[in-house]
Amino acid sequence: MATVLIIDDEQNILVTLARALQLENYQTEVAGSGKLGLEKLGQGPDLVLLDVMLPDLDGLDVLAQIHNLQPELPVIMMSGHATVEIAVKAVQLGAKDFLEKPLSSEKVLVTVANALALRRLADENKTLRTLAGMHSRMLGRSRAMQTIAEQIQLVAPSQGRVLITGENGTGKELVARAVHEQSDRRDGPFVKLNCAAVPKELIESELFGHEKGAFTGAHQSRKGKFELADTGSLFLDEVGDMPMAMQAKLLRVLQEGEFERVGSGETREVDVRVIAATNQDLAAAIDAERFRRDLFYRLNVVPISLPPLRQRREDIPELAAHFLIAACQHNNKHTKILTSEALKALAEHDYPGNVRELKNGIERLVIMVPAEEISAADVRRWLLPGGAGPAIAGGGPSIYSPDKQLRDMVAEAERGFIEKALKDCEGHVTNAARQLNLERSHLYKKMKALGIK
Repeated sequence: MATVLIIDDEQNILVTLARALQLENYQTEVAGSGKLGLEKLGQGPDLVLLDVMLPDLDGLDVLAQIHNLQPELPVIMMSGHATVEIAVKAVQLGAKDFLEKPLSSEKVLVTVANALALRRLADENKTLRTLAGMHSRMLGRSRAMQTIAEQIQLVAPSQGRVLITGENGTGKELVARAVHEQSDRRDGPFVKLNCAAVPKELIESELFGHEKGAFTGAHQSRKGKFELADTGSLFLDEVGDMPMAMQAKLLRVLQEGEFERVGSGETREVDVRVIAATNQDLAAAIDAERFRRDLFYRLNVVPISLPPLRQRREDIPELAAHFLIAACQHNNKHTKILTSEALKALAEHDYPGNVRELKNGIERLVIMVPAEEISAADVRRWLLPGGAGPAIAGGGPSIYSPDKQLRDMVAEAERGFIEKALKDCEGHVTNAARQLNLERSHLYKKMKALGIK
């Protein structure tokens, strides 16, 4: 039950409002002066009805003090001598609404209900953001991850663009989200676009939007990622795969903060912080004339390089424990534990797929191991290369051979997994990529590298 604090020097107003609110199942507290009202803030009201004209203090001064003491507490101002100037100043000081006297009980109740509903939504949003942060936070106590955390803390409050580099699966999106969540844009949108997953013919529309009839199939106008990210952050993943022609248009937005939708001559302005990421060597791409040097300098204001998991093995136990709890919850399994020997076995692997591979591997163990305790033998069977558990295409024997180099055995294992997924999906590459938890473009690259047609 919400509590409403009413601050007014007119006794009949206090009595009338208190009765009306109590009939609607609100609890009420009343104060006949500004000083007494400020004292009653300590009782934890959910909303304040505050008169502008008080015998001891100016109502606007009381509003400013309430906002300083409890910024999230909604305040509705009341006045029988309202002017536009007073109303505007009240809103500027943080008032949620302004009611003119004589008061209508019905209007008061509607205004109070709306203000409390908005506060509940704000509280829920804050809670959800906290939960999302818990699930997406950066894990690891290694020196490498401490350095990353320090870099994020330094760059996040600024407006500088960030270029995140690292192998696939190292957590580039997590870093981008952390930069956004620790910036003053945290209340704005976080919009992401995988540049490698969008056909080159459509990427301009994805970024800048289009007008109705701009091209075949454009049946209605549509906002692009830049418009959707206005006042927030835009995460451009795999930016190294962006077509050269599109890079020039992106450069203009970064320089001028303006763009045109496809099929429109109207210039639109946006306030967007761009955070980019890539697993490519952009210096080599520049030398090969596949990436613009000037765009690189625009994006690379603050570089953050993520180390592969094999270079921070001391983080594997913490990551594994976190993923284990999440996988048990996601798959409706009783909580399982990893033995100390199992954790040692996990640390033996090089994880070419990095943190993403570890996460998926832990989920596989949760699903495939019926016992509550996951042993080192389970890890070697179901997770590590050469184990009997993972299905190799054709159902063949273990791929381990003392005469082969590790990279060749890993490549053979990957080839087997991909061919099996393609077979299960009847050659449908998109479905196979989804089954393997890979981006389609990344799967194509893997297939090409492994000679899979």
